Amino acid sequence: MDVINHFIAGAKVPAREGEILGEVFNPATGRVARKVCMGDAREVDAAVRAAAAAFPAWAATPPPARARIMLEFHAVIDRHADELAQIITAEHGKVLSDARGEVTRGLEVVEFACGMPQLLKGEFSADVGRGIDSWSIRQPLGVCAGITPFNFPAMVPMWMFPVAIACGNTFVLKPSERDPSASVRIAELFNNAGLPAGVFNVVHGDQRAVEAILAHPQVAAVSFVGSTPIAERIYATAAVNGKRVQALGGAKNHLLVMPDADLEQAADALVGAAYGSAGERCMAISVAVAVEPVADALIERLSSRIRKLVIGAGTAPGVEMGPLVTAQHLERVRGYIDIGIKEGAQLVIDGRDLKVAGNDDGFFIGGCLFDRVEPAMRIYREEIFGPVLSVVRVPDLEAGTKLISEHEFGNGTSIFTRDGAAAREFASRVQIGMVGINVSIPVPMAFHSFGGWKRSLFGDTAVHGPEGVRFYTRLKTVTARWPEARRSRADFDIPTTK
Repeated sequence: MDVINHFIAGAKVPAREGEILGEVFNPATGRVARKVCMGDAREVDAAVRAAAAAFPAWAATPPPARARIMLEFHAVIDRHADELAQIITAEHGKVLSDARGEVTRGLEVVEFACGMPQLLKGEFSADVGRGIDSWSIRQPLGVCAGITPFNFPAMVPMWMFPVAIACGNTFVLKPSERDPSASVRIAELFNNAGLPAGVFNVVHGDQRAVEAILAHPQVAAVSFVGSTPIAERIYATAAVNGKRVQALGGAKNHLLVMPDADLEQAADALVGAAYGSAGERCMAISVAVAVEPVADALIERLSSRIRKLVIGAGTAPGVEMGPLVTAQHLERVRGYIDIGIKEGAQLVIDGRDLKVAGNDDGFFIGGCLFDRVEPAMRIYREEIFGPVLSVVRVPDLEAGTKLISEHEFGNGTSIFTRDGAAAREFASRVQIGMVGINVSIPVPMAFHSFGGWKRSLFGDTAVHGPEGVRFYTRLKTVTARWPEARRSRADFDIPTTK
């Protein structure tokens, strides 16, 4: 059985003697497909030391030269996009078209990073005082680390490392051990594009590897995407250890449907956003907020569409939704369906008994739909991360905006309406970090920044875009004077413009 190795200092590093090997499943079959090295502090230290050794030369490389390597990396990834999509589907389970889209969204961040010479330009002020000029520059931090989730094994790492590396940092990635192959292949392709050895490294592992990253004295910054409890712990631990940190947590994204909305369009948007990638997206819509009297008509349209979902292996033609990532996650999602029934929500569509012909052991569940969900219920409050959509009924825009704003998560939300004034009011007042208007999944483009509010983001900066550049660099301001002759006395006053 194949073993997925670490990638350190420009080469694959096999498991050392005694190193634990984890199991990587094919979610469609339910069978172990390969093993993965499960490193600990030793592998993390080796990767960090390789990154630290590579940092001085890489930081001294002119930004245009770094950008040229990024341009070549973009071309290499584009040529291998279908291969990467196949790797993602084999280990995550999402359909191939969705996996291909994930690679494309990652490539968009690489495109953004190719413009880093422009983005790193500082500011200059002449004559801030008599004969004195002042300017600012942005400089890299050193070794940066990324800890990424299973749901986007290519895109989420590519939210981080292209920006960090183009800024002059070196990088250590700890991907999810559930679908780790894509990260190693990307590292190989990056080195093939001309990246010096040690600038980008991949270490596999579990909590032991994460704790080693958070504690390592040579790691200057940590980026994380995952659940809120882990994000909060990552943020606190990294900050205590003196590291810069951005930690993106969970979500409970709402889509508000106004009575004047195009219900066919809204239903299509909800089905795609709730059940695409089996709901395993941080930007998935998991709550439909129906402004009365629209709820019954919306439920009818949703039900007919959910019953027609084509579910199967992600590689099969015409499939719209694949399996969940692991058996454990499947049981977790099933458990939330049981909880919703006990809490009194109305289960309109029950997907728990789904059987996929030829894949009896796969981690499949059908689309599920709850109606008459109340804010106090756990299925409303907690992140399920599966193909479960809850409908909450509200009387008006004011109540819907208040409901969404009061949720502890503040990642993303959308409104579907023909009323420009209502949309403008909602976008302005709702307490959420990313807002869509007649757009079901409002993921910002790479030249903007991705990040929620409240317990969906711990730290002061979002990922990629301008916020990413600020996170992966620190500001230095220089004030200079070139006197015509040596001054004859010491100056004890603070400099002023007079």
